[in-house]
Amino acid sequence: MAGVTSCIEGVEGLARTDRAGCNPSMTTGYTIRLARGVELDQLPDIERRAATRFRERAGALGLSEAMLADAQPLDSLSTANDDGRLWVAADADDHPVGFALVREIGLFAHLDEIDVLPEHGRQGLGARLIEAVCEWAYTRGFDAVTLSTFRDVPWNAPYYARHGFEPVAAEDLPPELIEVLKREADKGLRPELRVIMRRAV
Repeated sequence: MAGVTSCIEGVEGLARTDRAGCNPSMTTGYTIRLARGVELDQLPDIERRAATRFRERAGALGLSEAMLADAQPLDSLSTANDDGRLWVAADADDHPVGFALVREIGLFAHLDEIDVLPEHGRQGLGARLIEAVCEWAYTRGFDAVTLSTFRDVPWNAPYYARHGFEPVAAEDLPPELIEVLKREADKGLRPELRVIMRRAV
């Protein structure tokens, strides 16, 4: 689901991992690295397959089949790749099995999408992708990484909370992040089920 930071479960040994209270397991056989141009057309399929985890909850979340089938457009992936804002989790054969995409929104590094194929879940790949994103944000001078996600889906807000993210109260949201929620609502997502979260880097 494009721009929804949907289904997830860092690069190894980052100094800020302990400081943020997150210590992802170091799964062997996988690599977190920047994406390659030849891999971009594989990423929408990863996103759509990861979104199948929402199918049983689709009614309660107000998700249509069209929304579940939505994915990041290739031009957005290409731009992010050119800017060094797109990472993949690659398996032992160096094939992408997950990815993370960040957008710069004003003063914010916003984690726009992060997905891992269901069959590669529970390997710590989401955590490692988060750490890669946070390291990038730190080296670029951002104070925090933000994201938008479902408040009550176990692998959404509760998951991110375990990895150092905190909810941002509605009255504290800057205009750039209010606009993120507005765009989601325009796509059909129910704003009362969504939350903006923030992790200092």
